[in-house]
Amino acid sequence: MEQLRRSIDFLHLAQLDPWFITALRVVLIAVVAWITIGVAQRMIRIFRERITLRMEDREQVKRAETLGRVFRYIAAVIVMVVATTLILSELGIAVAPILGAAGVIGLAVGFGAQSLVKDYFAGFFILLENQMRQGDVVDVAGKAGLVEEITLRYVRLRDYDGNVHFVSNGLITTVTNMSRGYAQSVVDVGVAYREDTDVAVGVMRETGAAMRADPVFGPKILDDLEVAGVDKWDDSAVILRCRFKVQPLEQWNVRREFLRRLKKAFDARGIEIPFPHLTVYAGVARDGSAPPFRVHGPDRTAAQN
Repeated sequence: MEQLRRSIDFLHLAQLDPWFITALRVVLIAVVAWITIGVAQRMIRIFRERITLRMEDREQVKRAETLGRVFRYIAAVIVMVVATTLILSELGIAVAPILGAAGVIGLAVGFGAQSLVKDYFAGFFILLENQMRQGDVVDVAGKAGLVEEITLRYVRLRDYDGNVHFVSNGLITTVTNMSRGYAQSVVDVGVAYREDTDVAVGVMRETGAAMRADPVFGPKILDDLEVAGVDKWDDSAVILRCRFKVQPLEQWNVRREFLRRLKKAFDARGIEIPFPHLTVYAGVARDGSAPPFRVHGPDRTAAQN
């Protein structure tokens, strides 16, 4: 009986205090919203994991992970907006005028914050068109690095030095993705003018074949070394160009290893890797003789002696 009387007194107190009912409803809405956000994000995560289990291409897996993070963010925003609207209604605040004013303010803010709107639209199409994904190495808006995060507003990059760059999506007009499908490791090799280029090309092919057969670097290389030949005549060297078709993000490692091995191979064959040369032409006098050697400056006395 005592417990029943306490329950009746509690209900009577709740009926006499409408603020208690309002506070209870507000708390209930907040709790339900929090639970809904957690459930929605978990369902999106589970759905994404089940989809990725059927994917064999790691590029598609990275895209699914990126889209999953965006959908979780959108779901959280929608639930929070709905919960805020319900809480305002419980507090007796008219929602319709606020929504109308928000529409007008949103229109005004839209004109004043065109760059922000541009960021969101550009970010949406970057994700929709699969231009880049988390884990890619890209060059955007003059910044290059590893994509650590993609949102609807910005892209976060980390370069080789460890610096983090935040690039607004509205500033991205061209995306250079260096990790899509495969990559080409282009190598320019300089040899002295007196060397036989055919012999140098043969050594390059031998070094490339050895790398292709290597157990460590072999899986990273997708095809045999492709030699383009003599690319140009430089000031002090003949430039030979070649390239490897490699796995994504392996072009730099393969290039470094190829140059290291090629240096040893050239040294063993006696092929010169030239350094800059400078030939000074003093000119010829009218009678065909060379002009006298003259030195101006602090070394003039030493030259005369």
